[in-house]
Amino acid sequence: MSFAADPSAKLVVADQSEFVRNLLEASGEQKNINFNIEFPNFAGGPAILEAIRAGALDIAFVGDTPPIQARASGTLLPIIGTFTRDVAEYRLTTRPGLVINKLSELRAKKVSYVEGSGRQVFLIEALNRAGLKLSDVQLVNLRVADLPDAVRSGAVDVAVLQEPFVTRLTKQAGASPVLDPEERKLLPSTSYFYARPEALADPKKVEAIKEFLTAFVRAGKWSNEHEKEWAKFYYTDFQHIPPPDADVIIKGQSPLIFETSVEAIPHHQKLIDILYQAGSIKERFDAKTSFVNTFDQVIEQARQGGS
Repeated sequence: MSFAADPSAKLVVADQSEFVRNLLEASGEQKNINFNIEFPNFAGGPAILEAIRAGALDIAFVGDTPPIQARASGTLLPIIGTFTRDVAEYRLTTRPGLVINKLSELRAKKVSYVEGSGRQVFLIEALNRAGLKLSDVQLVNLRVADLPDAVRSGAVDVAVLQEPFVTRLTKQAGASPVLDPEERKLLPSTSYFYARPEALADPKKVEAIKEFLTAFVRAGKWSNEHEKEWAKFYYTDFQHIPPPDADVIIKGQSPLIFETSVEAIPHHQKLIDILYQAGSIKERFDAKTSFVNTFDQVIEQARQGGS
């Protein structure tokens, strides 16, 4: 399946950790994008929200919380695509010299808090499972980019990190993930593409988004089926992670799953409810109105087709 995107179209896609760009390149799907596409890289949802409000982006790759926080702040950015892994990519990671065996041991610890990032709801759910509230820990507000150094230096006791930083800090600094098996069961690792509404009102950009999402889903399927090649391309060659550590990262991941809006709505509602019950958002809104189904058929066809 292909779409006749206008070669003169331009799409600006916010990336994080240069994941999207690398995935398209490694899989060979970049060559199937026949229009001008840019991938400015960002550290976390709050910075992306600023850029999209300024009109600098068309769509953005974000974690599970940024669309909710954007909406809570008065900006509805329609979700156009959802992809998830059954096991979270976030890890609760402790500073060197601190070992946490049970989630309940988070009580009174200095814990990083990044409002508007996917890390926010992951932390809240961890506290929920331990019977704790946000008020039971010492929250340290940080930017996503500052989290690894905060763990390394001991400025926080615990931070919500992603790879490759968990492996790096464990190997190099003596940090460690929280050992409670429940930590691996907290939430799936859900990410979204959301769009600036003005981009969805532009027919040329809509056709470009269709072409992009088709390529992205195919690239994700390729990474599921070619784990070693993806690990070498992204973690070893790009992130400079030694091959044995890259293998550990890949083995800890579950496959990418691509969802339509109808399939994604129930989990998104759960995330909204978690944030609302914790007092992090003031209104419990309906998840259905955060999605558009414009690209559902594109996602369905791409995930059923060949990689």
